[in-house]
Order: sequence, then C-alpha cells, then structure tokens
Amino acid sequence: MTIPGVGPLIAAAIKTSMGNAENFQSGRHVAAWLGLVPRQRSTCGKPRLLEISKRGNAYLRTLMIHGARAVLYRVNNSGDQCKKWAIQLHARTHGNVAEVALENKLARIAWAIIATQTTYKQTA
Repeated sequence: MTIPGVGPLIAAAIKTSMGNAENFQSGRHVAAWLGLVPRQRSTCGKPRLLEISKRGNAYLRTLMIHGARAVLYRVNNSGDQCKKWAIQLHARTHGNVAEVALENKLARIAWAIIATQTTYKQTA
C-alpha cells in the first residue's frame, strides 16, 4: 500500500491474484500477465507495436488503471521521481497512454516489492 495509487483494495487484489513473486520471472512478465503491454506484429525484422492486448486479469488491470489515473489527477511537481516521470509523460502523450504507461511501471514496482519483501521508498 506504500506505492502511489495502490490502496488496500488494490494491494489485496494484487497479492491474491499474483500469489508469490516466484510465479513470474520479472516485472515485465507481470505487466504482460495483466495485459499492460502492446501486441507485437513483426515481419522482415521490423517490429510493430499495436494496441494494448487486454489479455489478462481484467478486474485487477481495471483497478490498477484507476489507481494510476488517481495518481495523475493528484500529482504535483513536489513528488518523487515516478511522479515527475508521469507528469512529463502526460505532457507529451495522450492521457490514456500515460495512464497505462504509469500502470505498467506501478505493476513492475509491485512485483519488485513482493519479490524482495520490502516497502516502497520514494526517491527525490
């Protein structure tokens, strides 16, 4: 619950859905499991990234995207590095793209916290 945008409901849903962090090799695998990464269609060595796949745990993905949306809504310049990155991303891309990108980052952070059994530390 120390991660920005993650409250008691989302934390419980992550822990019960994900189980052990050992079930996934990395945070990237968690993001793919949630359906937060784009589909890829490649031909002739040219990768093309398409829309977000939306294959995965729809309930948990929805909760986490709402958490990311709340972070972007309430963020200010006095936050940590993650929040500053979110502000810069929101300024240069569409709002929904920024929300999903922030959610991808938060899912990876959640996996790292569960894997190392530590708490989230904000960096200035």
